[in-house]
Amino acid sequence: MISPLAYVDPAAKLGQDVIIHPFAFIDKNVEIGDRCEIMPYASIMKGARLGKNTKVYQGAIVSADPQDFRWKGDETYCYVGDNVVIREHVIINRGIHPDAGTRIDNNCAIMANSHIGHDSHIAPYCVLGNGVTIAGDVKVEHGTILSSNVILHEDVHVGSYVLIKGGCRISSNVPPYIIIAHNPASYYGVNAIILGKHAGFTPEQIDDIAKAYRHIYQSSTSLFNAMRRIETDIEASDHRDEILRFIRECNSRIVANRIEE
Repeated sequence: MISPLAYVDPAAKLGQDVIIHPFAFIDKNVEIGDRCEIMPYASIMKGARLGKNTKVYQGAIVSADPQDFRWKGDETYCYVGDNVVIREHVIINRGIHPDAGTRIDNNCAIMANSHIGHDSHIAPYCVLGNGVTIAGDVKVEHGTILSSNVILHEDVHVGSYVLIKGGCRISSNVPPYIIIAHNPASYYGVNAIILGKHAGFTPEQIDDIAKAYRHIYQSSTSLFNAMRRIETDIEASDHRDEILRFIRECNSRIVANRIEE
């Protein structure tokens, strides 16, 4: 169903059973998958690629022009997966380079008044609370929850199954499986409830993750020595190795880290 009171550019490509409500705006060079619903006053701008069963609520703007002076008007893209919920007045900027683009993967929920900057990548099953602000070139991995009014600075990388509590300002990388709270941002423990009840981790796996982070955040040693202790004290596993890999790939720049000795 396409309301006669909506604007749909003739060049837009719509899948089957798409619902476009009155006063919605669908730009040129837009592709919308099957069974999507675009609510009144939502805008799907050029370069948007929406998957199936995605719902965009009132006043949201998907694939808005990038807010970056490096963008010179190139044709760029914003990719939104299947089963994504984009609530009221969310703004998602498309990329600044044609070969990259902003990506929101399958089964994400983006709550009201959030903003996702250019070329950021939100992995599947993430939840962004009301008023979350994400700068450009940010990566948020699988199953992470950002509570209301969290701010992620440019180039930040957040690992999988992280919980960042409301109002935190994050200017460095957040390794997987942990809870971050307060300002300045501080380590608040392992995200054990999500890991156990929703991600299928065993109690033994959660214990190993907690032991790894005790070395990193709750001992009196440097991060370099903490990494060595993790390799020595904790049996190799995918989860242990994911923590080590993440920290190494971030050049040991992680949130709430002590100054290296």
